[in-house]
Amino acid sequence: MSTPSTVEKGGAGFDGITLLLCENPLPPMAEAQEAARAVLPRSNHYTEPYSEPLRQLLSERHDVPVEHIHINAGSELILRQLFDRLGHQAHLLTPTYPLFPEIAETHTETELHPENGFQYDLRGLEIPAGTSITVVVNPNNPTGRSFDLDSLPDLLTNHPETTFLVDEAFVDFIDDSAVALVPEYDNLIVTRTLSKAHSLAGFRVGYAVLPIPLAKDLNANNDGYPLARPSQAAAIATLQNEAKLRERMDTLRTWTDELAADLRDLGVRTFPTETYFFLADFSPHEAVDIAERLREDDIFIKPLGDSRLGPGYMRVTTARPDDNERVVAALDRIL
Repeated sequence: MSTPSTVEKGGAGFDGITLLLCENPLPPMAEAQEAARAVLPRSNHYTEPYSEPLRQLLSERHDVPVEHIHINAGSELILRQLFDRLGHQAHLLTPTYPLFPEIAETHTETELHPENGFQYDLRGLEIPAGTSITVVVNPNNPTGRSFDLDSLPDLLTNHPETTFLVDEAFVDFIDDSAVALVPEYDNLIVTRTLSKAHSLAGFRVGYAVLPIPLAKDLNANNDGYPLARPSQAAAIATLQNEAKLRERMDTLRTWTDELAADLRDLGVRTFPTETYFFLADFSPHEAVDIAERLREDDIFIKPLGDSRLGPGYMRVTTARPDDNERVVAALDRIL
């Protein structure tokens, strides 16, 4: 049986154009592919415990002690383990990544609204009594907008009994990260993935920067060799090519802006984004109908399915320019 999270990834065997998964349309860097190939002959050996070379690199990159870092096979696994420990009463800013309402035992919500482009001032965030974990997805998924984190220290101080999880899956597209605050606060966790900007979704590399006791707990209760040798090599090679990563992200932003502009020319309302995906409202058309029609053209997209926003909403991820042209042409026939 498919759960919401597996449905979110349901395009894995689809051969057409996929616009629903937030997958990077660019393949892994050549350096990452070569690094993965180079270690294949030694894949009969385990990696270093806890992927120590990658932990050391991340420690240096973020300027935090290595003891704060936990690595695992994808950030979703880390998020599930964190919610096993802390997710009995979550507070979410919605719409949000669908995994969070799925794995929280119970949750409350602060709603983000389209009238102001889904922006929200965290200074006004009210945390209900008894909240065990508050999640801030920055930039947010599915809106693509970021939050100003200037008020985060005050939230951490004023709510010492609540753990704040800042999920930074797409943080490479903005300048504001909460990682540097982790050593200062024992109620702050930051999770990251190399699946998005780094194009390593199939390699399954995620990590968290968190208080040392929690990092020790996760390390002690997980596989001591969390990554396959090619995955670790690809991750290190990608992180060592920061300039190329920045160039690739600029390319993705350009493609995203062009696709959104083309949709607006068709009369579709699109919302501002800082990532390579954006929210679009196809009203008065229903997203379910459009998605079904697009599948007939080998284009895979999924309605947002948030009744509070309306039936026209979909999250659209950019593809390559040629594929985006096919998408726009198909929508022009449909709308």
